[in-house]
Amino acid sequence: MALSTRRPPSARSENRSFFGGSLWIDAAVALAVLLIGYLILRVGKGTTVSFDPADVLHVDTSPSQLPYYAARSLLRMFVALAASILFTLVYAYAAAKSRRLERILIPALDILQSVPVLGFLTVAVTGFIALFPGSLMGLECASIFAIFTSQAWNMTFGFYQSLVSLPREFDELSRSFRLSRWMRFWRIEVPAGMIDLVWNGMMSFAGGWFFLVASEAISIGNDKYALPGVGSYAGTAIDQGDLGKMGWAILTMAIMVIGVNFLFWRPLTAWVEKFKVEQSEASELQRSTVLDLLRRSRWPGWLGRVWHPVGRALNSAGQVFGRDDRPLHLDPVRRRTGDVVFTLVAVALIGWGLADLVRYFQRTTGFAVFGEPLWLGLVTLLRVVVLVAAATVVWVPIGVWIGFSPRLTRVAQPVVQVLASFPANFLFPLAMWFFLRTGLAINIGCVLLMALGAQWYILFNTIAGAMAIPSDLREAMDDLGIRGWLRWKRLILPGVFPAYVTGAITATGGAWNASIVSEVVSFHGTTLTATGLGAYIAQATSDGDFPELLAGVAVMSLYVVALNRLFWRRLYRLAESRYGL
Repeated sequence: MALSTRRPPSARSENRSFFGGSLWIDAAVALAVLLIGYLILRVGKGTTVSFDPADVLHVDTSPSQLPYYAARSLLRMFVALAASILFTLVYAYAAAKSRRLERILIPALDILQSVPVLGFLTVAVTGFIALFPGSLMGLECASIFAIFTSQAWNMTFGFYQSLVSLPREFDELSRSFRLSRWMRFWRIEVPAGMIDLVWNGMMSFAGGWFFLVASEAISIGNDKYALPGVGSYAGTAIDQGDLGKMGWAILTMAIMVIGVNFLFWRPLTAWVEKFKVEQSEASELQRSTVLDLLRRSRWPGWLGRVWHPVGRALNSAGQVFGRDDRPLHLDPVRRRTGDVVFTLVAVALIGWGLADLVRYFQRTTGFAVFGEPLWLGLVTLLRVVVLVAAATVVWVPIGVWIGFSPRLTRVAQPVVQVLASFPANFLFPLAMWFFLRTGLAINIGCVLLMALGAQWYILFNTIAGAMAIPSDLREAMDDLGIRGWLRWKRLILPGVFPAYVTGAITATGGAWNASIVSEVVSFHGTTLTATGLGAYIAQATSDGDFPELLAGVAVMSLYVVALNRLFWRRLYRLAESRYGL
């Protein structure tokens, strides 16, 4: 099997006449690129204005400001996405290629995804303001870092899973031709994981929207900061209880999500079809108007000729990483010695960190502060388990249905994007009215709000897993007349299982994170608070109580890591060993 490199007929045409529209298409593409570049420079200027941390930033809630606020939010989202992609490629590669680093990096990733956005913000705001004194860039970087923490972990888990489950044929191909490690990574491993990377990137981008209010309207103790953006606009409207302005914020958010999907994500999902591992071409392909326009333009060809010498230089430079000719089995004596040294260093560093943490709690509140968050964590854990189980039953069949039908994907993708991108804060007025009107306890109702930030990880990963199942395997099942449960048992469930496990792991972390903004529902002076660890951390952040905040974050990390180690990682190993395509 090999990666499909098919191109539609429109992409193969070399001779285009003036009347065929090529000149106009080239001009339109160039104008669009120039316009995007101008908007980035224009909006980016607002990130470097002077700023004094003692000042209180106010958000102008005039609807006329929303176009500018939307541009500022989009710029933060895409900068965070670029940082997440770079982090994903480096971190996942290091974890997949080094057995020793894997023992540290993957548990660390479990901890990182369990730390709530508010936990990162507490440290990030102080650090970045000190790094950029007198400039708004410090707050901008803190906001981008918060969005990054809501995007990176899901993408990293997905790409790591694709690296460790690389088809054996690709591994043998790389070793047979003695490719450089850089060539193996760029020509084999990245293309093989591209479908998962794009769909997880789409989901991570939606996760960034979900925490937009928390990342742009920052409240830590007595310090309150608000950056120009749709999230801070919505947060201010919520505090004022202005439903009209909330409506404008919701409309702006919907337009942004649909626009980004049409101009960015849909072209990418159609483009990555060529990276499917299959021997026969699917009868129906993903389509994108923007991608078709780019394929009819001559700009990609011109840029390709410019990039060609750069690519050759990178390939030459990549030789310094060595050839992909390492033996499959390492010397056990050398491996054992290296493992001992690595373990001693890792244990020493972890022990030093734990000792410092122990001294901190001894100086402040003592260890009794952990009692309450441990109990509240059990309550939130029950909500997380119920949520993930329900999301699995509901969204796995729907994800397979969408992933198997390119026509349905074109219709469902923007709808799912809008739903997945909707911050729970935007629904607080409706949730408050619903809970008070129906008498539904917030302890139960908050699960519905948590689902807004967690269930989509399972859906998006299932769609990616279904899309990656080779068309020839599905056609073979059709030829053999295999339908119903037997088809699910022999093809669909094994095919989507690795992607589902990745989605379930990140959905679990996303549910814990979403509990921060879902267990405390406030609107216009009325607050409903659920019993749970999320509400505990939100209250500690609002009060500026760092010992309680640290205890809450530590307990949340403990629960997430324990659940991943005892349950999800075992399924991960099963997916690696038995269900890789």
